[in-house]
This record gives sequence, C-alpha cells and structure tokens, in this order.
Amino acid sequence: MSGAADPPGQPAGYTPGMTDTGLSPQEFRQTLGRFASGVTIITARGDERRGMTASAFVSVSLQPPLILVSVDTRAHMQALLLQDDVTHFGVNVLSATQRHLSDHFAGRPGPEDQVPWFEHEGLPLIGGSVAQLVCRKDRVIEAGDHTLFLGFVEYSRYTDDDPLVYFRGQYHELG
Repeated sequence: MSGAADPPGQPAGYTPGMTDTGLSPQEFRQTLGRFASGVTIITARGDERRGMTASAFVSVSLQPPLILVSVDTRAHMQALLLQDDVTHFGVNVLSATQRHLSDHFAGRPGPEDQVPWFEHEGLPLIGGSVAQLVCRKDRVIEAGDHTLFLGFVEYSRYTDDDPLVYFRGQYHELG
C-alpha cells in the first residue's frame, strides 16, 4: 500500500485506463442504453442562457426535495455550473413533441428562435416541457469523467403530456 490518496471522484484503487474488468466504455454505454429514460434539458444562466440535453437525471429524495444531474467534464454546461455565481439550474423534462429541442441542445442546433425559452425568476426554462424544476446547487461531486450536481428543488410544475423517451440510442414515444 503506497498510502497515496485515490484521485477525487474515482473508486478506491482505480487507475486511469484500467482494463481489469474487460469492459470498454463503448460496451458500458451500450449496456446502459438498455435503460429507457426521459430526456431533459439542463438550463442555466451565466453571461448568457445555456442548455444541454441530458438523460442522466434522477430523483434523490422527497424530503428534502433533491435531484441529481450528471454532466460530462468536457461539456460547456459543466464549466458554467461550476461557477460560484451560478447558484441555480433548471431541469426541463421534454414532451414527446420536443425531439427537435433534444437535438438542438445535443450539438445539432436548429434555429434559436425555435426554442421556447421563458424565465422563472431570471432562470431560463423551456416552454412546453412535461415538467420544469428550478434547483439550487446543493453539492458538487466529481465522479470519473462526469460531475454530479445535486440540486435542491425550490420550484416545480408539470403537465399531463407524454414525455420523450430515449432507449437504445433512439427516441421513442409512449403508447
């Protein structure tokens, strides 16, 4: 035992490039793709409003109301959410009719005027979404090649519309 501390956000004994499990990142991604999930747009405001498509979103606790989003360390959103003056972020659960918005914020942008932005107390949100949550940054956790943002939900609203679903690398609708 060397006594050296494990890097932050890494499992005990992890070494970058470690292949002991024989599991490649591509194989792991394909495995996780078998889990159907909703599609969200994470929104925040720094110098300008920004959004990012994310399927790695989960509820954590009902009391207190906590959620978690996972953001790639290479993403612009990660750098924005790490800024001290960015204290809140939005989670917008997309409706079945909003696939174009998922594509827009996943790096295949369409016309900006097609994004139904609105603001709640200065925080940009996406109109027409199945649900919107306004979250105060509670904790930031380094986890491998992602950063986890734990959010305390200060406001939420929802509709009865069907959500957009992502499964095996493709969009689906319920029904």
